Amino acid sequence: MNDNKLMNRAADNIRILAASMVEKANSGHPGGAMGGADFVNVLFSEFLVYDPENPRWEGRDRFFLDPGHMSPMLYSTLALTGKFTLDELKEFRQWGSPTPGHPEVDIMRGIENTSGPLGQGHTFAVGAAIAAKFLKARFNEVMNQTIYAYISDGGIQEEISQGSGRIAGALGLDNLIMFYDSNDIQLSTETKDVTIEDTAMKYEAWGWNVLSINGNDPDEIRAAIKKAQAEKERPTLIIGKTVMGKGARKADGSSYEANCATHGAPLGGDAYVNTIKNLGGDPTNPFVIFPEVAELYAKRAEELKKIVAERYAVKAAWAKANPELAAKLELFFSGKAPKVDWTAIEQKAGSATRAASATVLGALATQVENMIVASADLSNSDKTDGFLKKTHSFKKGDFSGAFFQAGVSELSMACICIGMSLHGGVIAACGTFFVFSDYMKPAVRMAALMEQPVKFIWTHDAFRVGEDGPTHEPVEQEAQIRLMEKLKNHKGHNSMLVLRPADAEETTIAWKLAMENMSTPTGLIFSRQNIANLPEGTDYEQAAKGAYIVAGSDENPDVVLVASGSEVSTLVAGTELLRKDGVKVRIVSAPSEGLFRNQSKEYQESVLPANAKIFGLTAGLPVTLQGLVGCHGKVWGLESFGFSAPYKVLDEKLGFTAENVYNQVKAML
Repeated sequence: MNDNKLMNRAADNIRILAASMVEKANSGHPGGAMGGADFVNVLFSEFLVYDPENPRWEGRDRFFLDPGHMSPMLYSTLALTGKFTLDELKEFRQWGSPTPGHPEVDIMRGIENTSGPLGQGHTFAVGAAIAAKFLKARFNEVMNQTIYAYISDGGIQEEISQGSGRIAGALGLDNLIMFYDSNDIQLSTETKDVTIEDTAMKYEAWGWNVLSINGNDPDEIRAAIKKAQAEKERPTLIIGKTVMGKGARKADGSSYEANCATHGAPLGGDAYVNTIKNLGGDPTNPFVIFPEVAELYAKRAEELKKIVAERYAVKAAWAKANPELAAKLELFFSGKAPKVDWTAIEQKAGSATRAASATVLGALATQVENMIVASADLSNSDKTDGFLKKTHSFKKGDFSGAFFQAGVSELSMACICIGMSLHGGVIAACGTFFVFSDYMKPAVRMAALMEQPVKFIWTHDAFRVGEDGPTHEPVEQEAQIRLMEKLKNHKGHNSMLVLRPADAEETTIAWKLAMENMSTPTGLIFSRQNIANLPEGTDYEQAAKGAYIVAGSDENPDVVLVASGSEVSTLVAGTELLRKDGVKVRIVSAPSEGLFRNQSKEYQESVLPANAKIFGLTAGLPVTLQGLVGCHGKVWGLESFGFSAPYKVLDEKLGFTAENVYNQVKAML
């Protein structure tokens, strides 16, 4: 056990560095970082188990930061571990710096998750804890890691905390330890002005082990972590009462602690100078690691060498006794796409694409051993039960299955699946109705930003949900999700792959593309209703190019018809009428504009010529297809919310019929 005088000195070192980063950048949040310094110091200098030489070691503990605005605290702590230089801390929030204003996932530097939107970071931790349980059920003693999370008042208030708290408690995630930095101060108010609930009772009601401590006292922090580690039935919440801006002083020398002003702005001028002096630093040279603090962390590094060597020895003995399992563990964490026998998957012609998806999921359940599928209480409707029928759901104390029943909590489910992916070793997918992707947009964006290959399964893709009415009928959702294909990630690639297959056979190809995509999230959009198969002879493998010419299309066409999903079969039906009038037609199925735009200009021109007359049909907003139709074409889409009626009635009323395709195209010509 380290001397508390030394521990306080180390925490003050973190405070000085954090406040100085914000001061130099003239931007950021010093107060929370200063208040939370004691917990992260105890955690990193005494408890967190990781390999400094091999940051990707699969058996490491993981630390998930929820309040990304407290990045100066994390960067400063990681500087003490040697993962950041003091010069890099000085570049906080600057162009090209590895210390952006909110942390961005970088395993090699010890950052397990991108955080910023409050509530998501700790929900990723819940997902990581589930992944760890899943892997421990398969690999036993080599998967003994603990998942630590850090949450603030804002994260506790975000509604997502209810979903993640409920799920972690219901599943008994005793490998999850979360510190709640309860400092009673927010950006613009005190917490008492916006919440009066008893947080401890709330988490106890969800089945958590709750400990309340002085969050600035190393002895109490240490004792709480030990108690949490000893808990074998429940996740633990450590409520640490901390002081916002601990150690801060105003220009006149009076206390600047517990003040909203320190939350989201530099301390400034004499207040900054007085604060650094009060904390034992030199305001003229604040970017310093004190010798005794450097020694503390060097000592921890030596301890970690011994701890990790013991863990590696256990793993080596286990691998020798279980060579097949060892090979499997290595494969799971390799990041490689799984091998699947796609040719053996037989689809029923004319089925709904959600049913075709279920067929594929049934094959994946037996062939991809590290896949976890989730559903937001819709497994028998979004047809993720195709997977569930070949396995069983997670239950408290039993993670031998591979299905996660999330309950009605789309955002929590999505973030938990992202957390599974961040943990590594598993491939995560989750399903719900497409209209409820609205609840998931913040998570989808974060998955794209972090390049996590989560598979989002969205069914009931259009107004053909019918009698359920406009609340359940997506219209603008496809356009919104497809924007993610136009948005590039930091590597210059499409930030997301979005696929809306035209029939059962194209569904198999869509799933193949999704499973082979290990660098970004994938959105799979499926129909509720049955869809006639595309004409015989269609080369479905061409779907990998994003858009392709359907079999039976005419040479030198008078018009090109383009759509995705079930509208393609409507175009096929309309083509029969057009050909009776001698019109030559090309039909194009375009499951992914993003993939199509990645093809050569020559290929794009060969499918959708720039000067051709092109008609697009979409059950979404017309803008969904305008990029493909171009300036010489037109789109028939839906420009209003849907209506409540049987879907075949809606097709007639809204113009999604062969006859209307005929009329619209004839008017064009």
